[in-house]
Amino acid sequence: MIGVNAQAEERFGIGRPATPAEIAGWNIDIGRDGANLPPGNGSVERGRTVFAEQCAACHGDKGQGGVGDRLVGGQGTLASPKPIRTVGSYWPYAPTLFDYIRRAMPQNAPQSLSNEDVYAVSAYVLSLNGVVPEDAVLDAGSLAAVRMPNRDGFVSDPRPDVHNH
Repeated sequence: MIGVNAQAEERFGIGRPATPAEIAGWNIDIGRDGANLPPGNGSVERGRTVFAEQCAACHGDKGQGGVGDRLVGGQGTLASPKPIRTVGSYWPYAPTLFDYIRRAMPQNAPQSLSNEDVYAVSAYVLSLNGVVPEDAVLDAGSLAAVRMPNRDGFVSDPRPDVHNH
């Protein structure tokens, strides 16, 4: 059986397999355990500066929200009638914060921040939520070791509403 790419190339004269370099450029996901975190580090202090320059216009100067989502607060509200889902109250794994910031932020220029600046913004947002101290410097090892307040707040398999029959 001919593969889909080969079929398209043969039939339409278009397409080719992606090169390893092209695949590597898109393969930037970070696992919840910190798998694939890149080299580098960033401090809360540096993160405060980068956040002010790149993030505050949408998320507020202290992550309180604005045009963009609120990033801070909400601890203890998830079981209430009006939960406030923020990095500090809802987010289960710190390395995925790095992944999201690097992949999607700032909204007007995604993937424009250096790894060091992404570590720094992650550190700053985590410090605003009281998850890491104000003098924290995060790297692959220390970010992966951060235990988020809502780590155990999600239903694990098997889900109570799904039954195998």
